[in-house]
Amino acid sequence: MAEKILVVDDEENIVEFIGRALKQNGYSVVKAYNGDDALNMIEEERPDMVVLDLMLPQMDGWEVCRRAKSSDKLKNIPILILTARNSTEDVVQGLDLGADDYMRKPFPLDELLARVRVLLRRHAPEGSSKVIENEGLKIDTASGEAFLHGVMLDLSPTEFDILTALARRMGHTVGREELLRKIWGYGEGDTRTLDVHMSRLRKKLNDGTYPMLSAQTLRGRGYRLIWEEREDVQRNDA
Repeated sequence: MAEKILVVDDEENIVEFIGRALKQNGYSVVKAYNGDDALNMIEEERPDMVVLDLMLPQMDGWEVCRRAKSSDKLKNIPILILTARNSTEDVVQGLDLGADDYMRKPFPLDELLARVRVLLRRHAPEGSSKVIENEGLKIDTASGEAFLHGVMLDLSPTEFDILTALARRMGHTVGREELLRKIWGYGEGDTRTLDVHMSRLRKKLNDGTYPMLSAQTLRGRGYRLIWEEREDVQRNDA
């Protein structure tokens, strides 16, 4: 059965453009043009994914996302925000509300389709449990749970995927383009969303326990995950 995607935008031409592309790639498409209808369709249709504009009549996309992600029955439906609002503050707000990805208009169609594939694959049922362990870090890729020093981390799905990608190469640099391909399915474009996710992940890993798990940004090269002792952190902060 084809995966069902709800496309929400108050501009009919954008909905038709995205819907046509999704159908050509084998997806089933349902449509909404305002926030009230969008939320009703999420509840009634239970789509496999939502592509959501923010500037909607009746109920804006922020509120649609907030209500869907605060519902136990709907929270696991992935939401990709697609909007002309492009400040870092907008990205942060969308992710804080639980959105799984954030993309700006105008957008390359190939990139949108790649992100759709990645989000659907990420939320597909997993097979047997696969566990990554390194010192005080334990990641269960089947359950989507990560533990640091025995405490479960409160991670968004994207933060979990970034942590997993870095943990598989613990201590080694993962290039920016490689990480974009692994998480979002493309290697180029606006990387502000990745920067926001990395900043949030870094704060969540800082639990005050040593050795401390550090997600480092290596300017011009990429990112790496390493364990730092107290004296290393103090030296870097000095």
